[in-house]
Formats: sequence, structure tokens, C-alpha cells
Amino acid sequence: MEKTQNSKLKTHNLKVGIIGSGTMGIGIAQVASNAGCEVFLYDANAAQTEKSLSGLKKTLNKLTEKGKLTAEKANEVFNNIKPCTDISGLKDSDLVIEAIIENKEIKTKVFGELESFVSKECIIGSNTSSISITSLSSELKNPERFIGIHFFNPAPLMPLVEVIPGLLTDKDVPQNIYDLMKSWGKTPVFAKDIPGFIVNRIARPFYGEALRIVEENIATPQEVDEVMRTIGNFKMGPFELMDLIGIDVNFSVTQTVYKDYFFDPKYKPSLLQQRMAEAKLLGRKTGKGFYDYTETGSGKQEALPSTINQQPTSNQQAIFMRILSMLINEGVEAKRLKIATDDDLELAMQKGVNYPKGLLAWGKEIGYEKISETLQNLYDDYQEERYRQSPLLKKM
Repeated sequence: MEKTQNSKLKTHNLKVGIIGSGTMGIGIAQVASNAGCEVFLYDANAAQTEKSLSGLKKTLNKLTEKGKLTAEKANEVFNNIKPCTDISGLKDSDLVIEAIIENKEIKTKVFGELESFVSKECIIGSNTSSISITSLSSELKNPERFIGIHFFNPAPLMPLVEVIPGLLTDKDVPQNIYDLMKSWGKTPVFAKDIPGFIVNRIARPFYGEALRIVEENIATPQEVDEVMRTIGNFKMGPFELMDLIGIDVNFSVTQTVYKDYFFDPKYKPSLLQQRMAEAKLLGRKTGKGFYDYTETGSGKQEALPSTINQQPTSNQQAIFMRILSMLINEGVEAKRLKIATDDDLELAMQKGVNYPKGLLAWGKEIGYEKISETLQNLYDDYQEERYRQSPLLKKM
């Protein structure tokens, strides 16, 4: 991609608008403010903005107490963020990042309102985790200024940002945003505008195959998590991570990817996850999910110590290889489709979801033949397209 000649977004006087003051919105606001930007924070729910700013104040105070932030810097970060009660408050923004509910109709309606207030030069970005950037931009009067800027939760801590141009995005905008994210201390990667982009596409089997294993009574959520932490050295197992993300959020992303890939069986959502969402067992935010976080529950806030011996059982090893092989297959397919460069594919999975290794390197280490054999055995057992191999896998 060509480097833009417009250095407007690289100055410290940048005015950034944030739409949505939930967890992601306030997190992105903190990142932008910390980088010296003037931030305008808008949410249709003013009470949510007040709650989030109160939470941010507490977070900044804790960072100050721990010596990670000076009191002066903490005050600067907080005071740089100006709450707005109306979307017109974003009118002077050079860049606006939307971080609201994952619903295309709601997002496009907000973008339509926003366009009537901001200048033609203002870049509009969406923090969507799975909705097509081209699709979101199609209703805009100036779709060439629209781009995906996907942060990961929690935004102040997670380094990765996926930069996703749509088919209508001006050629200079992606590099401009890439450079800006670097100046904010982030690790940006370019991604194609495909369902799920890099991370949320490749990571689907980490959740989907784990859910399938539990649905088949092969193992419990706790046992699957233990296998992935201990054998795979993942920081969190899939069920712990779903509880952290929010089971409803994770389910919604899976539904979007499944639908946008024209119901490809590889991305088929889980009935168990749907039932959990219907029961409002959403994980940490509701107190109960696959684990119980209430006072009467186990209070599972950290990974439990492993009971797996140095020699895992054949069932434990099979669970690990089943999930990992599905992940590596997705990584290889992403490489085949040139969704991103090999380096960015590896970087994205390590920096976006804390995988212990890049999946292409992991496949090479284990041996692609072994991965292929595992998938072939699964296909023979289930006779499902879910387990089809990437055409590139057998050539690796």
C-alpha cells in the first residue's frame, strides 16, 4: 500500500471522536487520550458514559498508585476526554471510531447521522469485529473515507489493531491509519475485508471445536481448558476465554461469520452456546457462564493448577490435536487466500488473542503431515465438510 502524503493524523493535536462508551469505546478513548489526542466521547446512553468515565478514573488512580502512571499524566488522560450528549459534538473530529453493538443496521444509521456533522476530510472507522467494512460503507455519501479499525479487548492492554480497508476505501487511508496506530503504541496489521478479518476468522475453531467436544460428552469445559493450557501452553482455555469475552458476544461473531460465509459448515454455531446465551449465562459479566463467578461459586478468576501429568492420556492428546489441527488448517487457508502477509497472520494471532506461537510456525513444528492426518481421521469419522482441509495444507 502506498504511503499517504497527508500527515494530518500523525499530529498530537488530533481530534478523535468515539461513538459508544462501553468497554471497547472507553478503552479506545483511553488509548487515544494517552497518545495526546483530544477525544470526544459520545453515547446515546448518557448514563453509560458517566459510568465508564467513573470506571476510567478508578483505573487511572490504580495505575498511579502502582507507579505506572504519574498523577499529572493520569489527569491529562482523563481531562482529554470530553463527553458529548449529542452526536453533533463530534463535528470537529479528524477521525471518528465507532464502537457500538454488532448490528449492521444500527451502525449504518449512526454513520448516516454522523456524516451530516463531520467534515468531508474526517476519516470514519468502525471497531466491528466481524461485519463487512464494504457493506458498512455502502450507505455513506463518502465511502472512500471509511475503514475498519479493529481493537482487541481490553484496548489499552492488547497491542493488536487490525486495519481493514473496504473495496471503496481510498488507497491512502489504510497507511495513514496504520501509521497512526503505531504512533499510539499499537501493533497494526493490514487485513482483507473478509468475514472475521484475521483473528476472528482463524480463531473460530478454538471455540467451535471445543464446544463440539463438550456437546459430544468427550470432556467437560474444565477438562478442555486444562488440556489447552497445559499441553498447548495457551494462557486461557476456550471456555475461560468465552466467559471473559461474553458468551453472547462470542456467539454473535460466530453467527456473523457463518452467515457471511454462506453457511459454511466450518463455522457452524454451537447449540450449547446458543442455549447459554438464551439463559443469560454470559460469563463474568453476569456472574455465571461455563464457570461460576458469584460469591457462592468457585470464584474462578485464574486458571486452576493442572492435574495433567507429564504424559497426557490419549484422550487429552486427542482433544489438543483436534482443536489445534483445526486452528492450523484455518491459518493455512488464510495464507492461501492471502488474507494478510504470513508475518501479519502470525503476529495477529499472538498479539490479538495471546496464542503461544504463530499457527504456521506451529504447524511446521508439529509437522503438516500430522495435522493433515488428524483432519482426515476426523473427516472419516464424521463425514462432515467441517473437517475439510485447505488445498494448501497437503502441499506444505
